Amino acid sequence: MNFLQKLLQGIAFVPTIVNSIEGLFGSHTGAQKKESAISFVAAALQLTESVANREIVDENKFKEGLGKIIDGTVQCLNASSWAQAK
Repeated sequence: MNFLQKLLQGIAFVPTIVNSIEGLFGSHTGAQKKESAISFVAAALQLTESVANREIVDENKFKEGLGKIIDGTVQCLNASSWAQAK
């Protein structure tokens, strides 16, 4: 599977990961929950392997991008009935 396909599949799991992190770490700070979500997504994308294979050439910028995707997902979920269900 090429990297773009792997990335898109990983991004598809972000809402589920965010929801799970909220359930597991609800009492933690937003920053701690975000870091946990980035770790889960990075593991799903096999980030270390992608860096080693030079599919990702700037790991920090890649993680920053993942953080923005997670922030956007949280913003969308908080603006939806999902937030009201809690």
